[in-house]
Amino acid sequence: ILFPKSSVHPDTDKIIPVFFRPPGHFLFHFTFIRLSLKSKFIFAYSLSFLQFVFHTYNTGFTLLNGNGTTKSEEDSFQQKQVLLSLGAISYAACLGAFPVFFMNRYTAKSPLTELVVRKLLHAPLLGLMSAFTVAVARSPEFENGIEVMDRNGQVVGISKKAGEKAVRETALSRAALFGTGFFLPAVLMYFVERVNFAKTPRAFASMRMMMITGVLTVMLPVSLSIFPQCGEITRADLEPEILSSTEETVFFYNRGI
Repeated sequence: ILFPKSSVHPDTDKIIPVFFRPPGHFLFHFTFIRLSLKSKFIFAYSLSFLQFVFHTYNTGFTLLNGNGTTKSEEDSFQQKQVLLSLGAISYAACLGAFPVFFMNRYTAKSPLTELVVRKLLHAPLLGLMSAFTVAVARSPEFENGIEVMDRNGQVVGISKKAGEKAVRETALSRAALFGTGFFLPAVLMYFVERVNFAKTPRAFASMRMMMITGVLTVMLPVSLSIFPQCGEITRADLEPEILSSTEETVFFYNRGI
């Protein structure tokens, strides 16, 4: 997958670290899904740690690829963001592992229960928690607002409504990526096991890798392009104080990824 402009932030023109560009995003989540689908991670504590690492990486990716509108540099503001992000990561990791903990503690580990709890339920929960961490990490964008521009690229003001729209769209795209990226390989591999299509462990492992790669290869660019990175917002959706300085009807902003 090639993202020619993914190395430079469109707002700040700063170089984004290699591991936090979309290709690095692909490699990290390929590894995460592959490990999550292995039976040895059935234990809730192992899954909780794995999800803590997962959400930590995604929070870093979100912060480095979000809107670059200048924000407050006060120490108290930065400390607040660190605490909020750590809280969101911890909450998401614990909640993501809770279904497995509940199954191990209170129910029998039947094949059907394992399918529902570890795979079918885990996928939408992972998508929901991914959207949650995006909203928390980028909360300054809808609290303080982001820059909106006219057709000529001139900044006309700072809009909280545009910030809210940017964060909401990014959260939805992230939920679609992780929910689908985890759900489809898990379901497909369940049917492969049921029909005994893969005759040897090596064949089964190879098929699992191909399915994960195929799903992520399709879903990563799709999720990043569900909403355009250069977002649009109409005049009717902006604050009155911005509208008083221009007659434009459509405005633009950097949504981030």
